[in-house]
Amino acid sequence: MEETTVQDVSQAITTLDLVVLALYFLVVIAIGVWVARRTKSGEDLFLAGRALTWGVVGFSLFASNISSTTLIGLTGAAYATGIATSAYEWMSGLPLIVLAFVFVPLFFRSRITTIPEYLERRFDRATRLYFSGVTILLTIIVDTAGGLYAGAVVTQSFFPDIPIWVTCVGIGLFAGLYTAGGGLRAVVYTDVMQAVVLIVGTTAMTLILFAELGWSWSNVVEQMPDPEQLSIVQPMSDEILPWPGLILGVPVLGFWYWVTNQYIVQRVLGARSLKDAQQGAILGGFLKILPMFIMVLPGAMAISIVPDLPNQDMVFPTLTSTVLPAGLTGLVLAGLIAAIMSSVDSTLNSSSTLVVHDFIKKDREEMDPTRARNYGRVTTLILMGVAILWAPFITNFGGLWQYLQQAFSILVPPVMAIFILGALWSRVTAKGAMAAFIGGHAIGLVLFVLTQMGVWPLHFTINIGLMVFVSVAILVGVSLMDTAPRREDLSGVIWRPSMAIDREASGGGLTDVRVLAAILGAAMLAILVIFW
Repeated sequence: MEETTVQDVSQAITTLDLVVLALYFLVVIAIGVWVARRTKSGEDLFLAGRALTWGVVGFSLFASNISSTTLIGLTGAAYATGIATSAYEWMSGLPLIVLAFVFVPLFFRSRITTIPEYLERRFDRATRLYFSGVTILLTIIVDTAGGLYAGAVVTQSFFPDIPIWVTCVGIGLFAGLYTAGGGLRAVVYTDVMQAVVLIVGTTAMTLILFAELGWSWSNVVEQMPDPEQLSIVQPMSDEILPWPGLILGVPVLGFWYWVTNQYIVQRVLGARSLKDAQQGAILGGFLKILPMFIMVLPGAMAISIVPDLPNQDMVFPTLTSTVLPAGLTGLVLAGLIAAIMSSVDSTLNSSSTLVVHDFIKKDREEMDPTRARNYGRVTTLILMGVAILWAPFITNFGGLWQYLQQAFSILVPPVMAIFILGALWSRVTAKGAMAAFIGGHAIGLVLFVLTQMGVWPLHFTINIGLMVFVSVAILVGVSLMDTAPRREDLSGVIWRPSMAIDREASGGGLTDVRVLAAILGAAMLAILVIFW
């Protein structure tokens, strides 16, 4: 097959595809206007009035997590190196189960609006502000700006005449304005639609590719350059995801992302009940199994369909343009744009929530609802501007931008240590938490630099596991040397088994959260066994 170029991809866009795209944008605009007119207070803007049902929570968790970099990266990685990176997707169920049974009950009991707010109730205000500041910085500079940039690069594959900065501005303004107007409610409602578009489009692509290979799994295996590329568990020497990183690194990164990341957990905080929040988290875990089959495996199948592509990031756009019929191409392109916007709107809304509630709102102040809403809208627009201005410059960093993704390995280990031990052990103190934050981040930064210099030999996913143990040691050591917290100060912030289930609402049967979690665990184990 001849090499597919960017021009080939752009020529695949038909009038029908453009009509599908236009209809998609019109629906998003309609949702944004409808919700904005019903957004009256800060709680409406930040937590959707705490009225989200479990289905909306689950689909929104899925859509806000699937970015354009996920679609492009998963498919490209499977094409170039194999399916090992799929672990970041289907293993998400583990931290989501922890969220459902341990932290959702704690967060609901505390009636918090931001995740750092829990740290203040458990430790002190300094711990809250430190974590909130780090989260805002990384969310805007890495997640929001990165999402804009990646989306602009992908969009340019289909529309090469549009400069990257124009696309960044267009996507940022569009997502930012409806987020500022409608807040979390607008975000989650558009997320549900975006999730459906993503699932339908990528499922169609998978079925068409599988049909091209005669509906035969053996044909998929035979066309792989190395059968080991269809294995999740890779040797220690693997540069993508060695097996110790699968055990030590992936679950820890998942904990940060699904349990302590404001822009993800904010959907759970907006649920109407504990049961809705827990069921929504478990539904999110089930939905995160789908990318293994509708985003990762298509990349592996593409090896024989579009061979010898010079750039693995072109796999998904090339499949979209060469495999899908007119109209469906537009739907999948809408899915790409949906992935971009669902990540951008989520990060903007969560960051404005953190700024208003952790830095602008005074301690225990009851802020006027209208004033809180206005602060949130202005903050969203300001942060949107920062992300738009930063995004085009990412192209100047080249490979360094990939290193920034690994920089999360610096942030995550102390966070996991502090939240897990802080929730389960009353002896942990505020001084211990701050020492773990500062010490863990400082040592993690040193390891990160040594890794980039080639001095430190371990893969960054293994470093994550190592730094968790270091952070735990600092946290425990300093806490034991400090005065123990008073029992009365820990009311409602230490987890107890009795908190895990709302027994009046559990109902039993297949809707019981415990049953759903067991089925989710069995599904993850089955994937590991099948693709060992």
